Amino acid sequence: MDLQLDNVTKRFADFVAVDDLTLTIPRGSFFALLGPSGCGKTTTLRMVAGLEAPTYGRISIGDEDITWAKPYNRPVNTVFQSYALFPHLDIFENVAFGLRRRGVKDVKAQVGDMLDLVELTGFARRKPAQLSGGQQQRVALGRALINRPEVLLLDEPLGALDLKLRRQMQLELKRIQTEVGITFVHVTHDQEEAMTMADTIAVMNHGRIEQMGAPADLYENPMTTFVANFLGQSNLLTGSVSQKNGDRVVVEIHGRMIELPADRVHADGSAVHVGVRPEKIQIDHDDATPPPPGQNELTGVVTDSSFTGVSTQYQVKLPWGQEVMVFEQNMSRALRIVAGDKVTMHWDPAHTFALDATQAADAGASIDDDAAVPDPVVA
Repeated sequence: MDLQLDNVTKRFADFVAVDDLTLTIPRGSFFALLGPSGCGKTTTLRMVAGLEAPTYGRISIGDEDITWAKPYNRPVNTVFQSYALFPHLDIFENVAFGLRRRGVKDVKAQVGDMLDLVELTGFARRKPAQLSGGQQQRVALGRALINRPEVLLLDEPLGALDLKLRRQMQLELKRIQTEVGITFVHVTHDQEEAMTMADTIAVMNHGRIEQMGAPADLYENPMTTFVANFLGQSNLLTGSVSQKNGDRVVVEIHGRMIELPADRVHADGSAVHVGVRPEKIQIDHDDATPPPPGQNELTGVVTDSSFTGVSTQYQVKLPWGQEVMVFEQNMSRALRIVAGDKVTMHWDPAHTFALDATQAADAGASIDDDAAVPDPVVA
């Protein structure tokens, strides 16, 4: 049964946390609500869980209207960042808790199966304090899944884990969701986390969905500057559309002509921000072999280079003063590029996109999510 939100709005006094949100989450999907603190993603999750009531709008699962249902009467369970395990109960009893509340007498087989699923067989009689953070998160997941909810809500479930463990748990969560086939709705501000696990991502900003789609679609073809900057890094260069030739568009930027597919132009007017991801650009000394025909091409001077292991990141100043980023995979190179070198950059027009220039070019680029201290209800 699909999870459906129809015109859902949530106000806190004069503050609109969620603004007329309409959304369908297909049954059995792994869906991510992604956005910075204060964008309304957690408030949306809490309304689905029944922990907040919408100001107006309707929430349903299949044909069942759950808008005003009590949390315990909804076919929904939630996994929180804090785990919320019972410290005095062992792992078996933590997982069995929901079954026992429903009056199930023989829980041994179901709990055993769930511990197998979350790969905690053999840990049944340990207490939560004896487990690592990742293991505790698996216990919380098993406790939520054993009740077989229609929808499992995950509220920043990996936020308390270190980077290496978080990446391991991303793969584990995806494996478990695939095995059980339950709808997962995952709230996060971590772009990599959302793209690693989700089938579909809804990028939220100021209580609304900026763009929704498959991770690759959002990354490769963003429709707003906020999505382009928040979901990874983008170089955005302001120009104006000079030609439209069928399925191709040419944009002039300070006298340079940049070509791109017409279906990657997301602007009604002629003024646009032309975008390209840093890793799509190839960079060479300006006296190297010319780029292949049909490539977009710009020249500049390297102002900084940073070796990161997998790649080298370059900052390049263009003739009109703007700087762009280039990420180049570290492969064999006869002559390294260093600060002060004159370079030519080129990329495939198919990797170019254009956005409405009335949008701020830096929207979503400088959000420090850890520094934000919002009302926890509206995160």
